[in-house]
Amino acid sequence: MNQKSVRRLLTIGALLVVACKDPTVGPPPRKLNDAQTRRVATFLLDGKPSPSQPANVMLGGGQIRFLGTDVRPDSVSRGERVRIAHYFELLKPVDKSWKLFVHIENEGSPGILVNADHVPVEGLLPTDRWQQGKVIEDSYSVSVPAHAGDQLVGYVGFYRFDDRMPVDSRAAHDGSNRLRAFRLKVSGEGPVLPTYLAAKLKAPIEIDGELDDKGWEGVASTGRFVRTGDGGAARYRTEAKLAWDDEALYVGFEVEDEDVWAKLEEDDDPIYGEEVVEVFLDADADGRTYNELQLSPRGVRFDAYFPARRQGMDLGWSSGMQTAVKVNGTLNDPTDRDQGWTAEMRIPVAHLASVPRWPPQAGDKWRFNLYRLEWHTDRKVNEGSSFSPPLVGDFHNLSRFGWLEFAP
Repeated sequence: MNQKSVRRLLTIGALLVVACKDPTVGPPPRKLNDAQTRRVATFLLDGKPSPSQPANVMLGGGQIRFLGTDVRPDSVSRGERVRIAHYFELLKPVDKSWKLFVHIENEGSPGILVNADHVPVEGLLPTDRWQQGKVIEDSYSVSVPAHAGDQLVGYVGFYRFDDRMPVDSRAAHDGSNRLRAFRLKVSGEGPVLPTYLAAKLKAPIEIDGELDDKGWEGVASTGRFVRTGDGGAARYRTEAKLAWDDEALYVGFEVEDEDVWAKLEEDDDPIYGEEVVEVFLDADADGRTYNELQLSPRGVRFDAYFPARRQGMDLGWSSGMQTAVKVNGTLNDPTDRDQGWTAEMRIPVAHLASVPRWPPQAGDKWRFNLYRLEWHTDRKVNEGSSFSPPLVGDFHNLSRFGWLEFAP
């Protein structure tokens, strides 16, 4: 893996490691009262349970055995609550107070949908209070988000501050000391994803960074992008337009920005760490092969091919795209107030991965998404916005890509 690939994965990893720092997970009481003691006793089992999703995994150098999980009901609708119970056996004393992290994700699309971190046993029994030889049942309830996919997977483990308890077997965890603890089927109609209807150009477009050509006249806007994390209103307006001809796909961005900046100068530099607009294209809608194209207000380009979600990033692939940017203000000057910037891309379709056919026929559909990364004036706080919000901390959430439909 080249140095740029490593930097990109480290940047993304930093966005995703959000679990183990939940400020809502408070300390347990210093001493249990009589009612709490009786309550805890109901979760201490003498015999081995028979969970519906069994496991046999050791943690902490043989201190704790994870025995499995019960999920009730085992199939739920979006918006409903589900009861989850994990079973742990204490084999050796644990002298530190570890909390339990729980990450619930769409299967095949990493990115935490539900973070249910907590002190075990309803907040009453951290690991340093567990009794050797006992099986501890840890039960809690969560709501299934409205934007959940059809199949969820839950990961669990123990943490203290920034540390995670090691899982003894490398094959039993995901590389981050997270155990795959349970699966949950979600029934009912799935979330509605946005569709954009791309028209064929009626007049040529000159790629000069200004969306004032006759070819753009009458081309519909995507509407304002929304925040990537929750779909709410973004601080600054971003809109886009898409059109096509017999050779290429055209994308135009209109970006409101009071402080336009971009420092990196070389193509394929990690501009995703600065202000940027991005295009993701999954032409055959298989949820695997896709292309990522980015453009900064400095005019620096980044393009990559992925043979699978977040795997095998190929920076040697070239999109052959023609681009231009127009800044309405002054680049890299925080002392004044800018209006924003516009950008144009002409993307030769022959260079893209897995295109079913081109020119498209009326009604043909691709999966795609559009993003904008904005750093506020202090350049310390960023905000992502998008056409279709991924709703997790990962722009590569292919399951949340919208639909690009081609009009004649």
